[in-house]
Amino acid sequence: MKAVAFYTTQLQAGLGLIEETKLLLSLYEPGQSSAALYDKALSSGMFPTVSARRLRNIVQECFSPRYIKTGAVAHLQALQGHASSSVMHQLFLYYTAQANLILSDFICEEFWARYAGGAQSISLEDSRRFVEQAVRDGKTQKPWSETTIKRISSYLIGCCADYGLLSSRRTAERTIQPVRLEQATALYLAYKLHFDGLGDNAVISHSTWALFGLEPMDVRNELKRLARNNWLIVQAAGDVTRISWPFKSMEEIVDVIAEC
Repeated sequence: MKAVAFYTTQLQAGLGLIEETKLLLSLYEPGQSSAALYDKALSSGMFPTVSARRLRNIVQECFSPRYIKTGAVAHLQALQGHASSSVMHQLFLYYTAQANLILSDFICEEFWARYAGGAQSISLEDSRRFVEQAVRDGKTQKPWSETTIKRISSYLIGCCADYGLLSSRRTAERTIQPVRLEQATALYLAYKLHFDGLGDNAVISHSTWALFGLEPMDVRNELKRLARNNWLIVQAAGDVTRISWPFKSMEEIVDVIAEC
């Protein structure tokens, strides 16, 4: 029986951390533990304005669960300096949302619902209502205090701003920014889901795509676009889609993206 995944307060350890992530990717060595990476980062001189305690939290509570424990770090290292910043940021968003269910649900259920409804902005109060409802619905392991609710509400907005979903200006309301899934991101995610063992139709209908505002029909169209470059072969009949996957490993996909 699958364990229930509760919302956590882990976002308080760090939001998007885009620049910090890039620096840690440059320092990480294969097989390195988070403790060893922290020691290396601390002595590197690359984080002069970050306290030792803060750096430890960044490495152990953010970088490690997002990228080391998921096995993503090697792929992201290979892409760094080759893939566009937009692609890198979308992949960072994907792994951050994977590690923080509350962020994933906020984006899928709140951000995209408002975007689809024509809303121009999301407020801190909107985020607060989302968190309060989640607590009432039992999505946290235990009830959160008002202080925690207020803090996490702010972190959700801040994290969305870090990844370009909302405006960066710190105001009570943040402007919703236009978002478009990059082709290279779609290629990476499609193959990742495939190598995770999902069938073709399960790949198309997977919840991952909702993070970027895509419904299954949108996903199918994205995969057809990828097929124009011979990265996939897509055959669709009604609701059934069959996909041929020419590449046999994520390393091959990373090479393709790096060369684009």
